Amino acid sequence: MQTDLADFIKNTRDGEEADAILRACVHCGFCTATCPTYQLLGDELDGPRGRIYLIKQVLEGAPVTAKTQSHLDRCLTCRNCESTCPSGVKYGRLVDIGRKVVEQRVQRPLAERFKRAVLKEALPRSWVFTPALKAGQLLRPLLSKPLQDKIPHAHGAGQRPARTHARKMLVLEGCTQPGMAPNINSATARVLDALGVQLLSAPRAGCCGALRYHLNDQDGGLDDMRRNIDAWWPYVEGTDGAPRVEAIVMTASGCGATVKEYGHLLAHDAVYAAKAERISALTRDLSEVMPEFEEELGRRLRGRISERVAYHPPCTLQHGQQIRGKVEGVLRAAGVDVKLCADSHLCCGSAGTYSLLQPELSLQLRDRKLANLAATEAQVIVSANVGCQAHLQSGTQTPVQHWIELIDRALAS
Repeated sequence: MQTDLADFIKNTRDGEEADAILRACVHCGFCTATCPTYQLLGDELDGPRGRIYLIKQVLEGAPVTAKTQSHLDRCLTCRNCESTCPSGVKYGRLVDIGRKVVEQRVQRPLAERFKRAVLKEALPRSWVFTPALKAGQLLRPLLSKPLQDKIPHAHGAGQRPARTHARKMLVLEGCTQPGMAPNINSATARVLDALGVQLLSAPRAGCCGALRYHLNDQDGGLDDMRRNIDAWWPYVEGTDGAPRVEAIVMTASGCGATVKEYGHLLAHDAVYAAKAERISALTRDLSEVMPEFEEELGRRLRGRISERVAYHPPCTLQHGQQIRGKVEGVLRAAGVDVKLCADSHLCCGSAGTYSLLQPELSLQLRDRKLANLAATEAQVIVSANVGCQAHLQSGTQTPVQHWIELIDRALAS
């Protein structure tokens, strides 16, 4: 695709990156066939190819309108198109650049600006989000059905192990996960403890940066990333009394997709570039850590898990991180009868804050996904991202949990 970028972005870091991405696109349209919003809406401008044309026009100096913004807002950033694209177009990066420019040029209505401000200031701060969530859980019976659907039921975390091991890994506690599903990291700690690995957390680490970054507060998102790097660095180097760790484990694939991009997103920062690259290199989704223990899990768990299980692979794992088959492999090694549903490559509609900002489209995608999952006749649905779990659970009575919780429960039985 030929480009002629406008002076305002030409020869800038974002401009050079966007230009390279645009030039890689051959506008073949393969991406359109796998785009969830195009499947729902049937509008070329609500598919990747159409949005790429819109972003190209914006970066070449064309007028920017609320209609342009609306088409970009409706993108889930599921990155299914990246898995489909034969030319390797990095659509996720391009849409971040395009949205940033559009946000600067189109003022949103006051109510929309307020809603986005609340989301980007409250959700990344667990000390704000968790008490607010608990209050919502107490008042749940008094709330409207749409609000009730957004508030997960309270779940306990259980005890974390106190033993120490020679092998040590860090885990990101995150921002919303400790309130929404506190047992995920506790279950991970118990499972790894049983396998001879100690799981640690850095007290000053928090939101991975994705929430602010994808709400077009990219500077705020980068600050969150720098804070995490500072919190983790003593564990990476084994300094300041912190034990050295061999990996940084992500139990939420959305966070993992972002942390693995720290090196790229902070490449321009002379102070943090090298550290960010090392952090990204050390980061592993939990499904990348567990395969080395498959044989031991098979010996210990064979016959203990009898439920029929359906696995929903999050977009941030299968498309964002390009990790496929690992969760299913671990579960099958543990003796689990695990199935994928039809169209397992498609998004469930959660997509970070998308379910709050685009509820109509989000619910349509959720219901499609749940219908396909129901067809597997599963007794339990598992996933690898807290947002997907909460979103799916809001529409079904079938239990939805993190796959590591299934392993944890079996080890304890």
